[in-house]
Amino acid sequence: MSTEVPRQYKPNLVLVNRRKAAGWESRKRAARELHRVGQQRGIRETPTVEAIEKAMYRHETGRVAVTDPIYRQLYCLAYDAKPQDLFGELTSGAEERPHFSARSHKFVTAFVGADGAARLREAAGCAPAVGEWHTCYSAPVEHPEGDCTLYVWPCGSVVFHLVEPVQLSTIAALAAWRVASYGDNINWAIDYLAPRAPVEDESAVYVLGAHWVVEPAWPAELLGTALRIMSTPKVLLHRDRPMDDEHLAHAELIEQSLLSESYDHIGIESFGLQGISVGYASWSGVVYHPISAERALTEAEVISCELAIQSMWAYSDAIARQVEQGRDPRVPPEYGWRYLRGVRSRLTISRLREPGQHQAMRRAILRTCDLMPALDQAIETLRETDRG
Repeated sequence: MSTEVPRQYKPNLVLVNRRKAAGWESRKRAARELHRVGQQRGIRETPTVEAIEKAMYRHETGRVAVTDPIYRQLYCLAYDAKPQDLFGELTSGAEERPHFSARSHKFVTAFVGADGAARLREAAGCAPAVGEWHTCYSAPVEHPEGDCTLYVWPCGSVVFHLVEPVQLSTIAALAAWRVASYGDNINWAIDYLAPRAPVEDESAVYVLGAHWVVEPAWPAELLGTALRIMSTPKVLLHRDRPMDDEHLAHAELIEQSLLSESYDHIGIESFGLQGISVGYASWSGVVYHPISAERALTEAEVISCELAIQSMWAYSDAIARQVEQGRDPRVPPEYGWRYLRGVRSRLTISRLREPGQHQAMRRAILRTCDLMPALDQAIETLRETDRG
């Protein structure tokens, strides 16, 4: 049996980097290779591909240490490595650090077109989503890393909402985990959609992250600074440096420096309310901590806002890519410029009874995600095409 790693999840970047160095970007591909190696070597206890994939996720993210002999054997065979090269101690020195816990919300976004959306809705058994900002459909889907819900908009946008609990000692570890997991999340989404409704441009599939901080690890005077760093985690990482233990250690030093300097950035917008919540939005993502749960925004409100915005990012981007290829964009009439004009109104115009905190969240996320120029351009382009 694997041994639970106490109190934190620190990614085993050695395993992650070995997998990617072997050319296996997704864990699903790597699981197939480990299973094949086990079968070729006549290892009768070789687990199924599905079991290996789930175990790899737990091992690579640090949720469990690799103590199960069968997995230690398979990793060493597949990566042509010795045990001491792969299975180092993940928690050394971490016991002295306080830990923060959060729920990671990943919005894995793609565009499949209106016809693809109709096929996907049927294939996934989607039902009308209740309470979302504009009409869409949803269904739960199985995902090896957490709870996942598929959302489909009739215009062709698709968002996988993946929720994962995390408990870490540093924001640098969170930044490293993002780097290690986002590529896998994108590959998984592309693989899921391929037999049902292939994406129109795989390079346009992306992940937007939001974090709901359940239990912070910092004193009150550092909480705002910590969450600003968390909203722009790439500030801790080198752009072209491999994500290994040395890189992570350096990122932790940068984190301590930024905490001491009360880090802030012009691209970060606050939408918290003193004594009630701390919330920040940036181009990289959203972070929120409810100090007073009864008076703060709800998790569902933040999620619905991001779903609405990311769905329209995907649609506006698909239109822009057609324009940049020298073509007049082709969209179904019912999802033309009038449809987008209605969506823009829903995103930008305050509701009569919209609470101030909700209004502040919506405006902060809209300003930092830079959707409005893309949406305005899409409306104007479709209007010109319609007139032509």
